Amino acid sequence: MLVAPASVAMAGEQPLYEPAPAWITPAKLADPQNVTGGIAVLDFQQRIDGATVWNYADTAIKLSTPEELSQYSNITVAWAPDKGDLIIHQLAILRDGVEIDALAGGQKFTVLRREQSLEQRELTGILSATLPVEGLRAGDILRLRMSTTIKDGALGGRAQATMPLIAEPVRIAQAGYKLSWRADEATRWKILANGAEPKARRNGDFMELPVALPLPKPTELPNDAPVRYQRLPIIEASTFTSWTDVSKVMAPLYATEGTIAAGSPLAGEVATIMAATDDPVQRAAMALQLVQDKIRYLAVGMDGGNYVPQPPARTWDVRYGDCKAKTLLLLALLRAMKIDAEPVMAHASLGDMVPSRVPSALAFNHVLVHATIGGDSLWLDGTMLGTRLGDIRDTPALGYVLPVRAEGAEPVKIALHAPARPAIDLQIVADESTSIDLPSVIDLDMVVRGQLANLLTLAGSQLGPKEARQLYEQFLGHYVGEAQYGTLTATPDTADGSVTVKARGVFGSGWERQDLRTERWISRVPDLISFEPDRARAAWADIPVATPAPDRARYRLRIKLPDGGRGYTIDGVAPLDDRLAGYDVDRSVTLADGMVTVDEMLTSSGVEIPAAGVAAERDRVATLLARTPRLVAPDTATRRWNLAQAASRSQLDAIETIYKKQAAEADEENITALTSSASFQRGIGDYKGAAAMLTRQIALLPSADAYLARASARREMGDSAGALADAEEARKLDPSSIAAISTVANLTAERGDVAAATKMFDERIALGGKTRDDYRVMKAALVGEYGDAQAAIAELDAVIAAKPGNPAMLNQRCWIKATRNVALDTALKDCTSAMELSDSSAAILDSRALVWMRMGRDEDALRDLDAALLQVPAMGSSRFLRAIVYKRAGRASDAAADLAIARRMSPSIERDYARFGLKP
Repeated sequence: MLVAPASVAMAGEQPLYEPAPAWITPAKLADPQNVTGGIAVLDFQQRIDGATVWNYADTAIKLSTPEELSQYSNITVAWAPDKGDLIIHQLAILRDGVEIDALAGGQKFTVLRREQSLEQRELTGILSATLPVEGLRAGDILRLRMSTTIKDGALGGRAQATMPLIAEPVRIAQAGYKLSWRADEATRWKILANGAEPKARRNGDFMELPVALPLPKPTELPNDAPVRYQRLPIIEASTFTSWTDVSKVMAPLYATEGTIAAGSPLAGEVATIMAATDDPVQRAAMALQLVQDKIRYLAVGMDGGNYVPQPPARTWDVRYGDCKAKTLLLLALLRAMKIDAEPVMAHASLGDMVPSRVPSALAFNHVLVHATIGGDSLWLDGTMLGTRLGDIRDTPALGYVLPVRAEGAEPVKIALHAPARPAIDLQIVADESTSIDLPSVIDLDMVVRGQLANLLTLAGSQLGPKEARQLYEQFLGHYVGEAQYGTLTATPDTADGSVTVKARGVFGSGWERQDLRTERWISRVPDLISFEPDRARAAWADIPVATPAPDRARYRLRIKLPDGGRGYTIDGVAPLDDRLAGYDVDRSVTLADGMVTVDEMLTSSGVEIPAAGVAAERDRVATLLARTPRLVAPDTATRRWNLAQAASRSQLDAIETIYKKQAAEADEENITALTSSASFQRGIGDYKGAAAMLTRQIALLPSADAYLARASARREMGDSAGALADAEEARKLDPSSIAAISTVANLTAERGDVAAATKMFDERIALGGKTRDDYRVMKAALVGEYGDAQAAIAELDAVIAAKPGNPAMLNQRCWIKATRNVALDTALKDCTSAMELSDSSAAILDSRALVWMRMGRDEDALRDLDAALLQVPAMGSSRFLRAIVYKRAGRASDAAADLAIARRMSPSIERDYARFGLKP
């Protein structure tokens, strides 16, 4: 808060030390005892006097803590010496009602010459003055009163000022603002926020406008409201008479006559372009590419540079420039080729508000070129990158712009339309021909254009190979998700202004189990389009919805299906040619010859949706999104437990090849390939392969999770000793891990020491806390499997009594009774109650099926097992139990099929169930 507004006649390369002028009304310091939040005074006063703007700031901060002492004891202020002075009026310490002059001993501010914004590509020329305040103590109030002056010769004798104002809910003990100007000068002012209605009054030769602070709390707006509805807590003032006046004043700065000398390098560039083509549009495109590609961006704000562009010859010589310099250079080139062009001032984010603001150059922070060729408007921005002939007619979402003309002009709104070319053109061919349960193998071809392409090219040229690849992977993650890439290349095309990314990789399966069927989304529309505007408040009822700025993207997905595509169907609305939430969506879907192909073009053009149409549009969008096409697999689809029956191994072979390559390149900074490979191998029942990958992972980067995963794999392979050793290592790495403690305890019990296992849980239970009941349930499960079933049930009874209605606990009690063949009547009630309380019933159906089996009711058991497997076809326990039921019913082939799947999914399953006397 001690940094005053950056200011503004080449005058002051050193701070001045003078009393505040008489027109300043000093703020009264509040009682220090009433100061909360640290700030005792925050007072700003501005005066417009001819072409000069005086900015006065009074800040006082209570330093209550050592942290505040450290933060505020070194004061730094900034100003622009080419436009005015920095004037220090007072620096004081207030302690116990006494004011101490911090400058009384002759201490002065030290001026630092440094550019603090070079990383933002800005050369401001701003100076910083710094001073470490001596003798500060906790409880002091530090007060700085200072001014800066601004007189900008580029404004033709006009003055302009702006200031952000404090608004509720911010509370400051003493806050104020006052604007004053000569009564005989026509000065316009406006507070952009609602609710502030100050009255100007005359005081001698000046008018004064005091503003009570804080302003009312800014009106809350929906995030999707057009920018013009914003009410910012800002005051602005200007002596410009109109927008036409602003335009006229700025026009001489962009005069181009004589800026390209005959025989100069720039004249040579003009001659080269004109010799290359007679087409004025293509000439404009070549000139724009020259400015974009050959002149790097650097904002120059020094030596009057806030509004004054450097000459084109200078820009070409130094090969850098800001938007003003690039615009003037481009204008000179175009006019030398007899192309009608003019500069236009714009605001990068608040252009929609321009007509409602006070006319001044402060309403703009950008300038570009508007060219007119054959009746077409071309908006040419030299600070952009990657614009080519194909994009030359694209429209920037800048709202209102102000043409800069000698005769003046009023703001005009840029009429937006869709871009000519996709910024993203993504084509994916996915091999899913082996099984829908396996990761997808994709070949990706992505063309990136415009700014994104140039950012990728720049980054790729400045980074090392490893870092560049990480960047490309991160970039692709936004469009295709996380993956393991076997190959990945990015190739820039300077002529086209694009980058082509090609990759081959393994992605997580897009197939999901929904409503007892396996399906896959094949459209990107639900991921990219949403429309949920909130207009419920009465104050928002008439506000339209702003939709995204002009953009275009194309996505093409081809999926090679298992079994030649037999039995696969498309559900939902496949072809689509409609507008949704401001997007034009053009989609086609075909399914033929074992391949599904989806082509989608999504185009936005910055349209607004009127408030009256919001409800209907929201309903229509929700309906169409709900009917987005999905690919549905048949019940006979090849699954990961019967890969031997797959008609094609190409997907499986590709996965193994890519994982093997990536795993070989893994290091401690990136073990993703190892974890992904281990997960894949577990999924297809290759526990030996999974353990090998986890062993490599542990060697590179040990973790509790890796040890537990390997413990699980080793147990499935029958190596209980190795599994226990891994679990113990996991517990050493993370002694508080519930998973590690549970795994160690269960493996200990499995190896015969139930007492030692239960002791581990008892120790944790005795500690109490939030996890106490979790450990009680785990102990009951362990005892129920390896020890006294009645004791386990009693433990669960107590926990359930304290926390009734927990379906997981009810299912656990049902399971113990079923496996140990006790209290079957109440077991049935437990499972049924759990099912009524749970959203996911597969595991409960599995438990209840075993109860039915114990009761000799195999038909009921079969019905529950079928229902469980409809929900989770890979559930090995249900496959195993159903194999037993099938065998009892004389269905030997069905029993053998289920048993084979169960064994493949979990080699340990027969050992586990044999403990309960259950054998196929």
